[in-house]
Amino acid sequence: MSLSLPSPPSPDALSRALHRPWRRLTHLVQSRWPWASRLPPLAKWVEWAARAGYGGRGFVYLSAGALSLLAATDHIRDAAGSSGAAGWLAGQPYGQVWLLALGISLWAFVLWRAIQAIFDPDRHGTGAKGLAKRGGQALSGVFYGVLAATVFEYLDEYGGRTEAEDTAENQQKAAEVLALPFGEALLILIGLIILAIGLGNLIRALREDFTEGLDCSDRARRWAEPLARAGYGARGLAYLPLAVFVLLAGLRAEAGSVTSFAGGLEALERQPGGSMVLGALAAGLMAFGAFAFVEARWRRIRAPKELS
Repeated sequence: MSLSLPSPPSPDALSRALHRPWRRLTHLVQSRWPWASRLPPLAKWVEWAARAGYGGRGFVYLSAGALSLLAATDHIRDAAGSSGAAGWLAGQPYGQVWLLALGISLWAFVLWRAIQAIFDPDRHGTGAKGLAKRGGQALSGVFYGVLAATVFEYLDEYGGRTEAEDTAENQQKAAEVLALPFGEALLILIGLIILAIGLGNLIRALREDFTEGLDCSDRARRWAEPLARAGYGARGLAYLPLAVFVLLAGLRAEAGSVTSFAGGLEALERQPGGSMVLGALAAGLMAFGAFAFVEARWRRIRAPKELS
């Protein structure tokens, strides 16, 4: 006798299941507080959250790229990843205020990614390609959720952590994974996921039409397209060193082989001609951040009909 496990609900089924409770909640709020009906519609709040989120993402990568460029030209010692950019911000005047704004914007981006994955406002559909894109949006939401939590950790600590501390934390997490049953296989799987993220960004840089979702002039499209291609290409390449280190840690069962995103860039810089390569990647990360600001301004934000 064979047992068949129930299949997980599809994103569209989850979207439909959430629609009715949301409508009930809306009617309940408006019946108890009539003034709530005069507030902007939810579609407008969704749009504001998405634009704030793209702006927060732009700041993170623009800052990380600028700091890595300074490291490549020996103006500062270490390159910086996404959390390193938040750590740098923590040390600036009014750093706590800026961190709070950044953390809120990143959580807004997490909300937008969740809406994209569940309600599919971009109309990717439920085919294999569409589900892959929506799955990527869900993974992106998880990543930015971790980053937003890190930003609020900096708020609690009243200061940023060093890159060495980030690396040590990643190694501790890797050791915890290795201590689990099939820990080596799990760590290898994590490395493969990071590798897939990097390769996915490279493929997008080569094949995707990044201006399709922009509502801007033809002139703006002409300079936004190469900006996006350079940004996604650099972002994809920047993930590859980290993927290699995590894979080696799994294959060798050595948590000490794990590093951070910035640690992978620093390892790249130590290779022959590494400073030039790091400088090019840093410029590309800055391009990615700049394109995120383009999206914050001109991206078409479609609020799902289930939430309207």
